[in-house]
Amino acid sequence: MSKPKYYISTAIAYTSSRPHIGNTYEIVLADSIARYKRMEGYDVYFQTGTDEHGQKIEEKANAAGITPKEYVDNVAKIVKANWDVMNTSYDKFIRTTDDYHEKQVQKIFKKLYEQGDIYKGHYEGMYCTPCESFFTESQLVDGKCPDCGGEVKPAKEEAYFFKMSKYADRLIDYINTHPDFIQPVSRKNEMMNNFLLPGLQDLCVSRTSFKWGIPVDFDPKHVVYVWLDALTNYITGIGYDADGNSTEQFNKLWPADLHLIGKDIIRFHTIYWPIFLMALDLPLPKQVFGHPWLLQGDGKMSKSKGNAVDPFDALEKYGADAIRWYFYINSAPWLPNRFHGKAVQEGQRKFMGTLWNTYAFFVLYANIDNFDATKYTLEYDKLPVMDKWILSKMNTMVKDVDYNLGNYRIPEAARVLQDFVDDLSNWYVRRSRERFWAKGMEQDKINAYMTLYTALVTVSKAAAPMIPFMTEEIYQNLVRSIDKDAPESIHLCDFPEVHEDQIDKELENNMEHVLDLVVMGRACRNASNIKNRQPIGKMFVKADFDLPEFYQEIVADELNVKNVKFTDDVRDFTSYSFKPQLKTVGPKYGKMLGAIKAALNDIDGNAAMDELNATGALKLDVNGQEIELFKEDLLIDTAQIEGYESVNDNGITVVLDTNLSPELLEEGFVREIISKIQTMRKEADFEVMDRIKVTYEGSEKAEAVFEKNNTLIAGEVLADEVVKAQPAGYVKEWKINGEAVTMGVEKKGE
Repeated sequence: MSKPKYYISTAIAYTSSRPHIGNTYEIVLADSIARYKRMEGYDVYFQTGTDEHGQKIEEKANAAGITPKEYVDNVAKIVKANWDVMNTSYDKFIRTTDDYHEKQVQKIFKKLYEQGDIYKGHYEGMYCTPCESFFTESQLVDGKCPDCGGEVKPAKEEAYFFKMSKYADRLIDYINTHPDFIQPVSRKNEMMNNFLLPGLQDLCVSRTSFKWGIPVDFDPKHVVYVWLDALTNYITGIGYDADGNSTEQFNKLWPADLHLIGKDIIRFHTIYWPIFLMALDLPLPKQVFGHPWLLQGDGKMSKSKGNAVDPFDALEKYGADAIRWYFYINSAPWLPNRFHGKAVQEGQRKFMGTLWNTYAFFVLYANIDNFDATKYTLEYDKLPVMDKWILSKMNTMVKDVDYNLGNYRIPEAARVLQDFVDDLSNWYVRRSRERFWAKGMEQDKINAYMTLYTALVTVSKAAAPMIPFMTEEIYQNLVRSIDKDAPESIHLCDFPEVHEDQIDKELENNMEHVLDLVVMGRACRNASNIKNRQPIGKMFVKADFDLPEFYQEIVADELNVKNVKFTDDVRDFTSYSFKPQLKTVGPKYGKMLGAIKAALNDIDGNAAMDELNATGALKLDVNGQEIELFKEDLLIDTAQIEGYESVNDNGITVVLDTNLSPELLEEGFVREIISKIQTMRKEADFEVMDRIKVTYEGSEKAEAVFEKNNTLIAGEVLADEVVKAQPAGYVKEWKINGEAVTMGVEKKGE
């Protein structure tokens, strides 16, 4: 069965000067969609290129002392090189100076003239050279060009005009009956309200004041207006012929499925271009998507403004994948985007760095164990809860990324990927890493390896349309190195399949509750200045949910708490204090504000919170008058009771018992010792599986703790011996819980 076609195009880059990073923004957005569609099984055709005619180019070439053709050849070469180093997978790079394009533009112009859509006249108006556009006085913004904000000058010349009004009603009807034609909706409303509904003037489609353009073949003192020239690239590049001899490729690909263009040129693509197509009796593209400008500090990034970032400089500093990821994650396509290096580095750290570190963790232990994923299968029924959870999250991720990319919701897709990689690294791997340390290759260790392997390969495929370099490297090492029958490239793979039977929303929700409780518990620890290595006796939770024992054990383990108890009443450990929200209470009650504040100070905090949660409001008697306050009228704080630390958020209250017994303090001391030895192992550059000997000297209390917990410490740090002796090997002095300790670590056998 033949694949369905998908034709996507970008606007073609104007060659008046070197490209900037903002030009790159558009093509990498388009490239992610093209790559995704290929993985979805579409026969994709992706066209981009350069717009190479116009007065501005002629002026730049004259100033440089070269011909316009030499000038655009130089710039086009740079543009193409930029697209290539960004690893964009375009199929066609069209130049408007290509011979076949120029011939077709002449044919199109003549055809439109002969059928009465173009006529000869004179034009007088305000002309913007950078935009190659005429404007009326009423269209100007503070005397400036409404598109670029640049200078406009009076101009009058003989010209050919296109009868725009002839097709205006037809276009309005088309837009109204095809709601997806212009996206996002804000762009559609702008075009309708600002241009179409007020009425279209006839459009100037030729010029005589400069020569660098495609000559009108039947009136060669005229050159074709640059937008009629540029816009037709979308059909000439795929084989359109105005005489009716279009190629098989054109008949297959047109109409385009998506034109992805900047919001500043959406008027040309959603008004001029559709009307030209109607006049040529051709169908309109299925969708025109107007993305925002890329901003840098002082507004739109523009060559003429001098605030453009050179893409090659940015590439050398950050790398192609990092820049691509920044474009995807940083904002929605309908909102302006700001390019700055710190944001690029932050995206690199949060997503790419986390993915790479998780991959490196797998490779490290897989190499130690000579693990080969082709020799095992992922047996779902044998998996523990943690594995089933990450596989559920993985399939949910694939489903959401698929939906978002399919609807051009690129930032949403990027955030789903980033959130999953965070869960994979900072929750699944962190909680499962001891399974990889186990000796031999028991079933639990196989489960851990196969689950992490599956997750890494799947997320790499899902992210491949966005970060093609890194995902290719991961794929080649994890898949191709052990399976020569696998597709040669990740970009030749199908998009991952969703296994609905592995999606368990109850499991995901329970784990989400666990994560919420852990975050709140850590906040309690931080507020009480108790390190996570110090065990705590009890944790109380008041919430509208309960958790099975398995999940409670995870919470206890993460927070180093001996016991987690769910309760309906935490009054013995916490209360609440209330203050009026001045910006809402002040306008309502004015002079009563002081009395309201005093009344709130005197109320029972727990009873007031119960009333507020039950009824949505808190009623007070203030000087004989009933006052009703809602949640938005109140500033609510958790009031702490000595010996307990509590946090309340979204209807959940977490309380930690911060009273530490001697036994708990000793256990905390042991955990600190273990942490310090692990740090010394790393500093001494020992291998992960190296067996060691630990020697120590210290205060009387420290030595007593060592002696009592010798076996536990040895097991945690892979030590064959933990002995009181002159510290040897790699030696370091420490202060642990105020006690002086000197320790030495050395490899066994050295």
